[in-house]
Amino acid sequence: MAIIYQTNKETKITYAYDNVAYWDKDKQQSRAKRTLIGKVDPETGEIIPTRAYTKRSKELDPVTPKPGPVPMTITRRSFYGASYLFDQIGKLTGLETDLKACFPNTYKKILSIAYYLILEENNSLSRFSHWQRLHIHPYGEDIPSQRSSELFQSIDEKERVLFFEKQGKRRIEKEYWAFDITTISSYSEVLKQVKNGKNKENDRLPQINLALLFGEESGLPFYYRKLPGNITDVKTIKQLMHEFDVMGYQKVNVILDRGFYSKSNIDELYKNHQKFVIGVKLGLKYVKVILDDERENLKLWSNLQTQFGAYGLCKSIEWEYEQERPYKGDTLKDKRRAYLLIYYNPEKAAKDQMDMNAYLTSLYNDLKKGNRRDYRFKDYDKYFDVTETPKRGLKIAPKEDVMREEAKNYGYFALLSNEVKDPYEALSLYRSKDIVEKAFGNLKERLNFRRMQVSSELSLNGKLFVEFIALIYLSYVKKKMQDAKLFETWTLQGLLDELDTIELFEAPEHGRILGEVTEKQRVIYTSLGVEPPSLQNSGT
Repeated sequence: MAIIYQTNKETKITYAYDNVAYWDKDKQQSRAKRTLIGKVDPETGEIIPTRAYTKRSKELDPVTPKPGPVPMTITRRSFYGASYLFDQIGKLTGLETDLKACFPNTYKKILSIAYYLILEENNSLSRFSHWQRLHIHPYGEDIPSQRSSELFQSIDEKERVLFFEKQGKRRIEKEYWAFDITTISSYSEVLKQVKNGKNKENDRLPQINLALLFGEESGLPFYYRKLPGNITDVKTIKQLMHEFDVMGYQKVNVILDRGFYSKSNIDELYKNHQKFVIGVKLGLKYVKVILDDERENLKLWSNLQTQFGAYGLCKSIEWEYEQERPYKGDTLKDKRRAYLLIYYNPEKAAKDQMDMNAYLTSLYNDLKKGNRRDYRFKDYDKYFDVTETPKRGLKIAPKEDVMREEAKNYGYFALLSNEVKDPYEALSLYRSKDIVEKAFGNLKERLNFRRMQVSSELSLNGKLFVEFIALIYLSYVKKKMQDAKLFETWTLQGLLDELDTIELFEAPEHGRILGEVTEKQRVIYTSLGVEPPSLQNSGT
């Protein structure tokens, strides 16, 4: 059984239906029976049941118990401390409330699987049955592999978008949002968006691309989008702006890696009145002109910021804005104010030189061994002249002028913004995009998503969503640990393991008894912004 939604084109009212699939023996095909549940509240997304549905429900379940504690029928001792932490995070962030509003029938299953993915690092879902027998979790019962697959397939696009809307509205309006894309490899031959593309980890398998949006201040993700594997970063901005509009995100400030830079993308950001900070390549004409003029001034002591170990300055420029107007059949041309922020970091200069030396040596060895790699073809010709004659054999000569020109820019980098003109404020914001890169690492490593192990589009979409929910919890914990400097004494796994030792004993004759909470554990909870557990505040 699943819930589907249909909108009346005339009244614009959205109705929710129970959709039950069955096999029609006469027609020898799958059919579905739909039963009206009620209307969908346009503001909250909650379903308002019809009288007929409420009456039917009571007839089918005439002894529905009143809300309250579930009576205990078994005696058990379960690990509780880490689950309690996630319960409280769900309340503090509004995550549980938003999930319940969007997935009223399945949100507890979603939460339980998310808890499992975080606490059982790198384990497959087939181990959930074992884990849940030893742990308190929101759903409270086993979710076998078949049921988890059904759960993934029941999570549809409309519910996901509604969840993104609700989470986006909880973010600080002035907060910058960091946006980036990663690749996830797959062996699947049936997933439509699995394509060959440029893999950021040099994995030669086909892939999908996954885009994530993070709050720079909160450190929490609240939007993702799955893309075909052959879509490049630079092609995604226009679609992102459209989706901001659909989800009602207003006055958005975005942080973008230089892989998203193109003139058309910057024009699109201006067109949508988006504030931005974006990395730019030093080879761009307008960047090169200013950098050459300011190269010596940049290294003055007055431009040094010791906190960042870098020199920086800002130059106001005019952006040559263009907007195609199909309805008028012309192109609007205008000027927009922008700020070019240029930097020099001596440590980066040394690292750039070491990295380039290693790369050039690798290219040279490839040429010497006759082992050219497809993805390096342009660079072989860029940095070396290769000739071969019967008499002299193979001769590989470095293009010194090209290498010297590259060396000029070791340690330099640049940003572009239409709002931030303080170079170190811009740099601080730009470096915050590292949270997205770390999130991708969490998703692939800790949440076991480096390879997609699903067999259908519906399963992939649903599993991605549940992994995303787990990522929100994981990001909250890591951000709080960083703020409280807990990483000086704890690893993430060690901290969660420490809390997970707290037990809850349940018995029909004795009720619920919370195990010992040590002072060390109380400090951890408090540092994470959570009140330590007790039978009064734990909801048990």
